[in-house]
Amino acid sequence: MAKVIAVTGASRGIGAAIAAELLRRGFTVGSLTRKAIGIDGTLPIACDVDDEESVKQAFKALADKAGRIDGLVNNAGVHLYGKSAELPTGRYEEVMDTNARSVFLCCREVYPYLEKAGGTIVNIGSFFDKLGVKQNLAYCASKAAVGAITRCLAVEWAPKKIRVLDVAPGYIETELNAEAMNKGALRAFLESRVPTGGPGRVEDVARLVAGLFSEDLPFLTGETIYLDGGQGMAH
Repeated sequence: MAKVIAVTGASRGIGAAIAAELLRRGFTVGSLTRKAIGIDGTLPIACDVDDEESVKQAFKALADKAGRIDGLVNNAGVHLYGKSAELPTGRYEEVMDTNARSVFLCCREVYPYLEKAGGTIVNIGSFFDKLGVKQNLAYCASKAAVGAITRCLAVEWAPKKIRVLDVAPGYIETELNAEAMNKGALRAFLESRVPTGGPGRVEDVARLVAGLFSEDLPFLTGETIYLDGGQGMAH
């Protein structure tokens, strides 16, 4: 029987690419999105990752449809920015809720489905977790929290054979940002700052994430794996 992987935020961008790559490799994929929209071939499930009861019901619905859950990709997120001295508390909390609190909620609620046979959780972080980025205080803090959540759960759940990993992309071109990524100041910046010459692709992230589910790597857990073309380490 094909293993069942839940992917949050799977309707577009990186999440949709991850879902497609998992499907290509023979997994059953549950697309957990607010409007229950997913790419063809996945099981669409309504899920608001900011709502505790919605998360709980989403995993139950996926398990009822697919018969089991073997893994989770916490991909849903939001990127809001603004001057830190003027950042409203509500805006900060919105970013932290969607990017960090939701990771905790989804991990906690999927745990009962994984604890008997084990499984893998991949959280989608960002290389901003280790950088000081102007006007990105909330986003950077939220992604640093994802790394901390990953490490804590990996250590605590290892006896249950549950692996927890953090994939932290750098600049990735998606359908939403392709225009900005390919012209003007941002393109020039990326060409000069990313050692590999520019932004990554959603397929890069998808293949890495799917590979973590496909390969038998029980000794790999708790790590943040950076996928940023070397930008975060370049001097």
